[in-house]
Amino acid sequence: MTSLTLQLASQVYPWFNNPGLVGGLLGGGLGIMGGVYGTVVGILAPRGKARGLVFGMHWTFLAVGVVLLAAGVWALAVSQPYGVWYPLILPGALATMLMLIFTPIIRLRYRQAEHRRLEAEEFRRG
Repeated sequence: MTSLTLQLASQVYPWFNNPGLVGGLLGGGLGIMGGVYGTVVGILAPRGKARGLVFGMHWTFLAVGVVLLAAGVWALAVSQPYGVWYPLILPGALATMLMLIFTPIIRLRYRQAEHRRLEAEEFRRG
């Protein structure tokens, strides 16, 4: 009885059975979200528009990336198979790193737009 208990306790059951489907959905979903995010940021940030929307999307994307990365690291720590932890770590790490890289760039674009707006206002006054 003790041997059976130890065997069951040491046996790792995958969190999901179809890692290709999960990886495809996560990768594809985050890719589509990234495309929408990039389009919105590329159009609105240089114009200084919709700062709340842009940064709301930005921090949401970062949070999703951190959660996926943490879940992937946890899966790796508890000895989940490659097909479970890899589709969590890859999009999580990509989203997290890209959002951390883009944060100062987006802030710069909004500062530049504000600077242009102030210069135009000063020019109009005389």
